[in-house]
Amino acid sequence: MATLAEIMTSSVYTTEATSSIADAAQAMVKGRFGSAMILENGWLAGIFTERDILRAAAAGTDPKVATVGEWMTRDPMTVPPDLDVSDAIQIMAAQGFRHLPVVEGKNLLGVVSLRDVLSTRIARSPR
Repeated sequence: MATLAEIMTSSVYTTEATSSIADAAQAMVKGRFGSAMILENGWLAGIFTERDILRAAAAGTDPKVATVGEWMTRDPMTVPPDLDVSDAIQIMAAQGFRHLPVVEGKNLLGVVSLRDVLSTRIARSPR
């Protein structure tokens, strides 16, 4: 089975906790990103996903005023690049995640999505 380093997306959208939800959502749509990595002083401080945008909208929040930091998941679970794809699938299923930041030490290397891991799994399954 493949490792996350082989399938992760190294081009990630990063922003700051002070960004408005509207600005982050626009950038996510434009770049076709399902998540944003929130950096503070160069380190991963949180993750902001499509689900967070929906939660904020459902709460009646003004996306031009509310910040990403108010709705992001702080200190998200991260995984190393040498983690096996099958282990990532288990983590995502157990925790209900669709995106996992891939880090080495404190350095953000990329993100792996549920689509990434399932595509790899499907491509490698016998026909």
